[in-house]
Amino acid sequence: MDNIILIGMPGSGKSTVGVLLAKMLGFNFLDCDLIIQHTEGRKLHEIIKDNGTDYFYKVESSVNANLQAHNTVIATGGSAVYSQEAMEHLKSIGTVVYLKVSLTEIERRIKNFSTRGIMMEKGQTLADIYAQRVPLYEKYADITVLCSRGSLQKNAEKIISQLK
Repeated sequence: MDNIILIGMPGSGKSTVGVLLAKMLGFNFLDCDLIIQHTEGRKLHEIIKDNGTDYFYKVESSVNANLQAHNTVIATGGSAVYSQEAMEHLKSIGTVVYLKVSLTEIERRIKNFSTRGIMMEKGQTLADIYAQRVPLYEKYADITVLCSRGSLQKNAEKIISQLK
């Protein structure tokens, strides 16, 4: 196992569980959203607000498709699965783990919806995005781990047990 790539909805725990998972495995940790923010020099929601979702999608796709890492837990943005090129690249460099969380739990977890940097078109709801993305998460996942309830530690342990 070279890299572990975490995919899932915003609020599924990719970044928080990812850090813990990396510590438990002795891996590095990389957050694709932070790379995008660093590359663009602004926050995700500012990129989307100023340049639109098409621009954000191109930046995210490019970052993910060109990522090089070894022995790293990689937390992708929730919309990474919209880019087939990026997902094929990520699958080629590691095991893709889908952190599956119910819509109800996602709605409970996301408090800062307007500043979260969630890629969505005008008029779309979180339920719309959930319905659109879940089939893509399932398509690209090598492993699916249910992470609705429980501690971060338990969720990280579930991932490790399924990777073995």
